[in-house]
Amino acid sequence: MARIRLFIDHPLVGGQPVPLDGPQAHYLSGVMRLKPGDELRVFNGRDGEWSATLADAGKRGGSLLVGAPTAPQQDPPDLWLIFAPIKKARTDFIVEKAAEMGAALIQPVQTDHTNSERIRQDRLQAHAVEAAEQCGGTFVPAVKDLVPLSRLLDGWDPARRILWADESRVGPAEALTGLPEGPWAILIGPEGGFSTVERVLLSRLRFVVPVSLGPRILRADTAAVAALALWQATLGDWR
Repeated sequence: MARIRLFIDHPLVGGQPVPLDGPQAHYLSGVMRLKPGDELRVFNGRDGEWSATLADAGKRGGSLLVGAPTAPQQDPPDLWLIFAPIKKARTDFIVEKAAEMGAALIQPVQTDHTNSERIRQDRLQAHAVEAAEQCGGTFVPAVKDLVPLSRLLDGWDPARRILWADESRVGPAEALTGLPEGPWAILIGPEGGFSTVERVLLSRLRFVVPVSLGPRILRADTAAVAALALWQATLGDWR
């Protein structure tokens, strides 16, 4: 099986050509040294994974010829990750791991203690694509633009519960076995935690479920991975 996987934002149908943009063509021919006729695997987040053959590639673009399906579409459970951006490399890490671990949507939020006032949404989306390419996934979560936490909560659908990784509840990790299935979101706070005003707001919302992630206060990027693993193992598709 071809080792190179590429996300293509184009319908995939056997026997049909699909275009490559300049960066994709350069990656395949200039970086990975593929030649016309070489095989790879492609996916678009909707139609599963397919074999493909490089037809041509140049500086301005190229094309592939789609072959046969190689894996079915596998969508993640209905789980969102909400997090406050931190330092650049660690924010990248959170997005990459969320994509690998099966988040369906990634929502950065501005909190009172968030260090970053803006993000490069397109760059973070590219990280999610790269993570899906490397981990064998067929789904790429959408990475939304940064929004204030208060605004997000004002328009929140209460049918989607929020699992709040509450740093004040340091102690044994709390089991999620008694929680209902259905749409969920995981909320990870910023460095330094949520402000008093934000904690009061979260504690008053009936759809927010505070939990402990263990006996130590975790860094934000570690907390995101721990919470995703806990939810997936209990309520998600790791069961």
